[in-house]
Amino acid sequence: MLHSSRVIAIVLLSAVFLSASNALVLAQDARDKPKSTWPIESKSVVTKTTEGVTAVTLTDEPVMRIALSTGTSAATISTTARLLNVSEIDTNNQPLETTRVRVESRMLTPSHVVNDRSYEMTLATSLSREDADRLSDSVRQDVGEQPQVVVDYTDKWKVIIQKQSNAEIEETRAKLDDAGFEVVAVRETQKQPPNTATAKSPLSTSSAASANKIKYTARAASPTRELIAFARGTAPSFRSSAPLIFASSDEKNGPVRFNDKPFRGKIEVFANTHGSVTVVNVIGLEDYVRGVVPNELSYPALEALKAQAIAARTYAVKNRGQFSSEGFDLLPTTRSQVYRGLTSETSLTSQAVEQTRGVIATYNGEAINALYTSTCGGRTEDAENIFNTAIPYLRGRECAVEGKAAFAPFIIKSSRDIFEIKDERDLVYARDVALLAVNGFALPTDKVSSSWLSSHVTESEARDWLNAAARLARMAAFKAPDDATKTPAFSTALMAAVYGDRRADTLLNSADADYLLSFRDGEEVPTANRADVAMLLRDGDLSLFADATLRPKEAMPRSHALHAIARLLESKNLLAFQKGTSRPAASGIMMLRSNKGKDLPIAVSTEAFLFREFGEHLHQMKSLALVGGEPVGFHVSAKGQVDYLEVRPANNGAAADRFSSLSNWTAQLNLGAVQARLGRSVRGIGSISDLRIAKQGSSRRVIDLEVIGTQGVAHIRGGRIRSALGLKEQLFVIDRVYNENDRVASFIFTGRGWGHGVGMCQFGAYGLAKQGLNVEQILKTYYTGIELTKMY
Repeated sequence: MLHSSRVIAIVLLSAVFLSASNALVLAQDARDKPKSTWPIESKSVVTKTTEGVTAVTLTDEPVMRIALSTGTSAATISTTARLLNVSEIDTNNQPLETTRVRVESRMLTPSHVVNDRSYEMTLATSLSREDADRLSDSVRQDVGEQPQVVVDYTDKWKVIIQKQSNAEIEETRAKLDDAGFEVVAVRETQKQPPNTATAKSPLSTSSAASANKIKYTARAASPTRELIAFARGTAPSFRSSAPLIFASSDEKNGPVRFNDKPFRGKIEVFANTHGSVTVVNVIGLEDYVRGVVPNELSYPALEALKAQAIAARTYAVKNRGQFSSEGFDLLPTTRSQVYRGLTSETSLTSQAVEQTRGVIATYNGEAINALYTSTCGGRTEDAENIFNTAIPYLRGRECAVEGKAAFAPFIIKSSRDIFEIKDERDLVYARDVALLAVNGFALPTDKVSSSWLSSHVTESEARDWLNAAARLARMAAFKAPDDATKTPAFSTALMAAVYGDRRADTLLNSADADYLLSFRDGEEVPTANRADVAMLLRDGDLSLFADATLRPKEAMPRSHALHAIARLLESKNLLAFQKGTSRPAASGIMMLRSNKGKDLPIAVSTEAFLFREFGEHLHQMKSLALVGGEPVGFHVSAKGQVDYLEVRPANNGAAADRFSSLSNWTAQLNLGAVQARLGRSVRGIGSISDLRIAKQGSSRRVIDLEVIGTQGVAHIRGGRIRSALGLKEQLFVIDRVYNENDRVASFIFTGRGWGHGVGMCQFGAYGLAKQGLNVEQILKTYYTGIELTKMY
C-alpha cells in the first residue's frame, strides 16, 4: 500500500494563558483530556490494480512535522497578525495578547530525575591507548565532537560518542561520514538516575521511554521539564508542562514565524530529553513541498520543477515518521530534504507544486524512496553499489534521451552545399573562403573544391580580392595593382591595402628580413618585397609549400592568397567575427549566454556556412547540434541573421546534467592528505603508497577502492569511498604524480558529478526538460518501472 491508514492516539496538554492581570491557570492533567488524532490521517481508497497488486491512495492531504530545530535553548515565535495558542486539534484557537513570545525549557522539579535511555556510538575498538587518543583528537578537530576514550578490555581501548537522542545520532553520523570517519556500531543504553547534586543540571534531565520507544510530539517529551513563555521583560507570561502550538490569525498576510523566519502552518514547541527545546513546523504536505522545491532545484524549467515536486512529495510520504521517536517526521536539511519555508518559495516552483498536487511515484503500488542527486555525471548508479541494498526502481540509467532523438530539439540546419574538399590541408582554406564570402568577397562558393583552391590565382581575382580587403580596412585610396599574382607583389599590395603605410619596411630591417626569409628559395624574394613577405610569414598569414619553398617566381595558389587575406583581416578584427558560448538552440534559433546571464536569441540563416570542430580541424556541415556550452564563432549579416557559424564541442559534453558546474571536476591530493583521510577508514596496512580501482559499478563509479600500504592491503567499498576521500563524487579515474625516487607523490582525481549518484539527477532533469521531455518522461528516465499515482 502507498500509505497505511493509521490513527495515532495522542494526549494534548494545554496551557491556559494569562489574562491582563497575568493570573496563571495551570493546564489540566493530560489523562483527563479527550484523545485526538495527530497527524490527521486520510482514509485510503483503491484506485487501480497493477499485476495483481492493489494500489492505495489517500483521500486527504497528510500533515507533515518538520523539525526546524532540535537543540535550541530558546525559541522566539511571532507574527505580524495575531498570535494564537492552538491547545487542541479541532477546537477554537486561543488568541494571545502579544504578537511575540520567547519559549524556554526549564526544570519542573530539580530533585526529580527519572531513568532514561541514551545512545552510544562506537568509532573503533581494540585500539592501543595511543591510537585511541589519536583518533579522538582527529574527531575533535575535524568534526567538532567530544569523543571519549574508554577501556575496551585488558590493555585495549575504544572510542565512543554519547548522545541523548536518535536525531543527534543521525546528525553526528552524517558529520562523521562527511569527514571520512567510520561508525562501527550504535547501541541504546540505560542511563542511571543521577544524584541530587547532578540533577540540578538541565542536561541531566530526561524522561522514561515508552514501551514501544515512540514519543509522539503532542505529548511532553520530558516530564521533568516545563515550557516557560516570555512576552515582555524577564517575568514569565505563562508556563506549560505540555507542548505549545502556535498559529497566526491571518496566515496569508501574517504567517507564524520562528526566530523571525515565516512558515506556513503552525509552529509547535516542546521540551526534549536533552534539556533544550525542539521546534516543529506542523504543515500540510503540499505546503511543505512548496518550501522544498526551490531549495532543491532552482533552474527555470517547469517540467523539471514538476519532477522535483513529485520526487520531494514521494520522498516525504515514504519517509514520513523517520524520526517519530524524536517527535517529528523529517529534518529540513540534506539528511532529509532542504526545506526553508515561506521566504524561499517562488511563483514558478509553486506552480510546479500546484500542477502536480497529490501525485507521487509508485512501484507495484508502493511509494518509492525517491532518492535524488545533484549532478550524476552522465549516468546514475545501482542503489546496492552505493547503499548496499538492491532496489528495483533505483537502477543505473543514462542521463540522456536515448538515440539520435536526444539532439533533435537543438539541430541547426543549412541548405548550402558542402565544398568538395578532398585534402585535409585544404580544410583551413574552406573556412577562409566562407568567412570572406560573408564579408562581401566575390567568390564562386558553388565551385570551391580542393582542385579550385590549388589552382593559380588570376590577375582579376587578385585585384578584386585586394580591393575588397581595402574596403573592409577603410583604405579608400588604395587601388590594387594589375599584376599581383606572385607572392612577393601580392604581399606588398596586401600590406598596403590593410595598413596603408610602409609598415613592414619601417619595423623590420634587412637583417630581420633575411633571418625570417631563411628558407630554401628565400633569396629569390625581390628586395622591394622582402620586408612585407617576412612580416606576413612571421605572423602566420603566409604559408610555405610542404618542401619549405615559397616559389616567389610563380603565381600563388588561390588557397595561399585567400588564407593570407583572411588571416590578416581577422587579426585586425575586420571580419566582424564574433565569439560566444551557446545555450541550447531551439527551432533554428541560436541562443547565446550574455554577460548578464540572459539568453540572447539569434536566428541562423537557412543558407549559413556551418562548421564543426572534429579533432584539430573544422569541417563544413549541413547540420549541427547546439546542446549548450559550446564555444562558437559567428558572423551576422545585414539582415540580422547568422550567415557563418563555427562550433567547438562543449567541454561538459551532451549529457543532460551538462549545465552543472560540477559535471566535470579535478582534484589533486598529495600522499600525506590521502594518508590523513583514508587512515581513518583503513588500519593496519602501514603507510599508504598507492590506490587502485578494484571494481566499478554499472555507471563506472568506483565501488571498490584498493588501498595499498607498506604492510598490507585494505579495501573501501560502496558509498563510503566518496566521503572517505572527501571528493565530490566517486565517478572518477586516477592519475599519479611521481617524485624523483619514482614513488607516488600525489593523486589526480578526474571525475564527474556531485552527490551519491542514485535516483533522479536534478541537473539532468533540467537538461531533459530543455530537450522537451515532460514530467513523466523525466521521472521514468531515472526511476525504473515506476508509475505516477495521484494520492488525493
